[in-house]
Amino acid sequence: MIQDEIRALCAQKNAIIMAHYYQRPEIQDVADFIGDSLALAQQAAKTDASIIVVCGVHFMAETAKILCPDKKVLIPEPAAGCSLADSCKAEDLAEWKKQHPEYKVVSYVNTSAAVKALTDIVVTSSNALKIVGQMPAEEKILFGPDHNLGSYITAQTGRKMELWDGSCHVHARFSAEALMQLKKEYPEAPVLAHPECKQLIINLSDVVGSTQALLNYVKRNPDKKQFIIATESGIIHEMRKACPEVQFIPVPPETTEGVGCMCNECEYMRMNTLEKLFACLRDESNEVTVDKAVAEKAVLPIRRMLQLSN
Repeated sequence: MIQDEIRALCAQKNAIIMAHYYQRPEIQDVADFIGDSLALAQQAAKTDASIIVVCGVHFMAETAKILCPDKKVLIPEPAAGCSLADSCKAEDLAEWKKQHPEYKVVSYVNTSAAVKALTDIVVTSSNALKIVGQMPAEEKILFGPDHNLGSYITAQTGRKMELWDGSCHVHARFSAEALMQLKKEYPEAPVLAHPECKQLIINLSDVVGSTQALLNYVKRNPDKKQFIIATESGIIHEMRKACPEVQFIPVPPETTEGVGCMCNECEYMRMNTLEKLFACLRDESNEVTVDKAVAEKAVLPIRRMLQLSN
């Protein structure tokens, strides 16, 4: 089986496979470590593996390389991008900073290395509330690129921030109408939503949190028979493994035309396959590199995030 060949290559090459929760189930099952963006960054920072294979999107592999400059970092599909990262170019952020010289830049981890190099501190959905809450009250903040996450932080903390107008194409397309119908069909099922969702979805939800936080909530409430899930549907694989007797109902996108299921999937995350994973590990191909000068600047706000997350 290809899974056995992948594991044999990992042992032979002292390689570790890190997979995001939004990866295909078969990739999650073959990985050494599964987590959200924060957990993947933390794991990369402490691994003693010679090779890190990041099964996620490109900015995640860049982050691993920035934290581990002496290790070989691979990605099964180098074209796996991110709509959020694409929405914020380094040159545009530099211009925004120039217009607000007294502001600190807080950037979501879903950004390129070049954007991180212009950032004061990086955050993820797991730690954004905690980190922004620790910043001095008088600090002026530019937050980007996810406008929905920034709005959620503002609502939770009362902290006024200038927000970049970007969004995750997956979380922005959940259907509020479909969610309201699901709430009628499953009145006892809590609605779990990611803070990248639109405000209307947030308002209809019972629990809002990062991918890891939503998984933890499910694990802490095994007595619940059903959950309605408003985040990328890849996380449902781990939820089902944790609570096999529970029903998980994914909220569909606004349109399912041409889609084989009602799930809301990130097409970039799904570009990675077992076959591509095997090939990149076998050939040590699709190596991710980051310009040294950029990496030296970008690592500083990432380390600040890791320190403040402890």
